[in-house]
Amino acid sequence: MRTRVLVRRRAAETSEETVWISFSDLMTALLAIFMLAAVALVFSLAQEEDALASALSDAEEAKARGDRFDAMLSTLGTAEQVRAEMVSEVREALAARGIHVEVDASSSVLHIPADLLGFDPGSSEIPPQQRTNALILGEAIAQVLLQDDRYTLLDTVFVEGHTDDLPMEGLYGGNWGLSANRAISLWRLWEDELPVDLGALTGHGGERLFSVSGYADTRPVNAVQDSDAARAANRRIDIRFTEHRLTEEEIAAVREATEARTEP
Repeated sequence: MRTRVLVRRRAAETSEETVWISFSDLMTALLAIFMLAAVALVFSLAQEEDALASALSDAEEAKARGDRFDAMLSTLGTAEQVRAEMVSEVREALAARGIHVEVDASSSVLHIPADLLGFDPGSSEIPPQQRTNALILGEAIAQVLLQDDRYTLLDTVFVEGHTDDLPMEGLYGGNWGLSANRAISLWRLWEDELPVDLGALTGHGGERLFSVSGYADTRPVNAVQDSDAARAANRRIDIRFTEHRLTEEEIAAVREATEARTEP
């Protein structure tokens, strides 16, 4: 009898031990599943955080491009407006002193009439009686440019010489040389006698503001030159004001900003 009881107890204990072992395995499996789920959740949250940070970075970069785009457009618009204002102010300042000049349709060129500087045929010298007019012209330009340092918005101020259609074969460079020498004559007079050193001014890009050039007879105001009076109008000086133009890098930045703004 005792032997049988012992057998039954051992059988019961073995069964109970088997039950507890199975429950432990279940808890271990659940814990492992929970840990895997937690790891997956953390990984997912990290990915979402990275995606959000990337989206915020892209948004900030797009805003920066847009701000640069707006700033460049504002600068361009301001420079163009200021250039037109300066040309108009020079004309008004000269008119107040009895000197009348014409301005082109783009408000960028002052056409200095031939009688103001009085170039004789084949000559690049400004006659003594016209030197006062030439200096008044330089003073008016200098005063307008220096006001509030507006010249820094410009790229270049060209002093452009022109000739009539009579060929100057005996002159070095022909009409090309003659036209350039006329521009140089006016510039040298300004350098020598104006109280302001225009040659020291620099434009938007940091290079010297003033430059001289000659166009020979390629840009006549009177296309038909059948008299000395008609030719005389072409023996002249133009003063051309140019504002800052975009560089290739700035154009690329504008294009990039524009494309970013048009993306859905």
